[in-house]
Amino acid sequence: MTSRRGFLKAGGLALFGIGLGGLPGFVTKAAANVKAPGLFKRRKTLICIFQRGAMDGLMAVTPFTDEYLKAARPNLFISAAKAGNAKPLIDLDGRFGLHPSMQAFESVFKEGRLAIVHGIGSPNNTRSHFDAQDYMESGTPFNKGTSSGWLNRAVGLLGHDAASSPFQAVSLTSSLPRSFYGDNPSVAISNIQDFAIQMRGNPSGANMAAKSFEDLYDQTTSSLLKETGKESFDAMKILKKVDTKNYRPENGAVYPNSALGNSLKQIAQLVKMDVGLEVAFAESGGWDTHFNQGTDSGIFARNVNDLSESIMAFWTDMGTLQDDVTVMTMTEFGRTVRQNGTGGTDHGRGSCNFILGNDVAGGKVHGKMNALAIENLEDGRDLAVTTDFRSVFSEVADRHLGINKDTILFPDWDGKHIGMMKS
Repeated sequence: MTSRRGFLKAGGLALFGIGLGGLPGFVTKAAANVKAPGLFKRRKTLICIFQRGAMDGLMAVTPFTDEYLKAARPNLFISAAKAGNAKPLIDLDGRFGLHPSMQAFESVFKEGRLAIVHGIGSPNNTRSHFDAQDYMESGTPFNKGTSSGWLNRAVGLLGHDAASSPFQAVSLTSSLPRSFYGDNPSVAISNIQDFAIQMRGNPSGANMAAKSFEDLYDQTTSSLLKETGKESFDAMKILKKVDTKNYRPENGAVYPNSALGNSLKQIAQLVKMDVGLEVAFAESGGWDTHFNQGTDSGIFARNVNDLSESIMAFWTDMGTLQDDVTVMTMTEFGRTVRQNGTGGTDHGRGSCNFILGNDVAGGKVHGKMNALAIENLEDGRDLAVTTDFRSVFSEVADRHLGINKDTILFPDWDGKHIGMMKS
């Protein structure tokens, strides 16, 4: 039988509440004195957004001069030229065009604050959503047994006293993402208004009821709880002091009423509260577009509109804090070059991602993409992966967070950066 200490240390601590009055009584008993919001030293913050389901990078950022792509997608290809009532691509550089529903990104790209990396992906050629996401979040694409996630390792490499703030690493999700697994403290908060919090560690802890933890609390010592559950208790106490429900975004920012929009709004609140946030995580779903993908309207158009509008609302809301934040997207793989028979695209390989920040070498589509002739495609069907995701993730972590320990952050990788961050 696992000891109480072993369970708390290895399995993590999950605490659930449904409002200010819904917290288990032992939570308020155990909460220690913590600093009020605003007393932690502000540091750089990296916000990572995982687009789950595999985004079609060729539709998000289209090489519109490629005749092979046009022929492979007779019903899905979008032109950069105006024709009838169809919305054209937003011409970025004479070769690549941004999907018309991502117009929110146009200005920051032209200002040099938004960079795009095309042909990004994993060196592991799996087309399994689960495996590809696991490899990307662990940062070890050929080792499924890695116990930690790359963002958790990043937190450890920052060299800061994590105990000083329970909000150093926060995921705005109902359960802890694979990226945050590991020994360094992190919290998953599905909604900062209702304190639905799951602590770091084994996600099986999410299946435990609050009553079980109260029983556990009754049988253990206060010193043990202080050692293993301090992040949860302190996080709850800090949030209880803040009127998160009536938050008003600044600078005219309007967040979409979507899961991603709401997550980024809450991350914005944590950034402004000066609670010591350094790494944040959010998710965007619905990218598995096998059927009826659409062109300038439809499922894909709605998804990219939400992605770009949510990110730009966050960016606008940051105002004078923009120097302190960088936003990076990721997706497990791309879609096939050729459309399928149901108006969609199937699991592919290379995709693209977006990096927004004042320390980004923006205004450019980075990476290498050859003409999409069949002889240049991976397995004769997919956009080839020409940029290992680790080269991008490590560069962002190094230049924005100042980590510079790539071999620890991404074991078994000895590649190079591609220059999409400013020196």
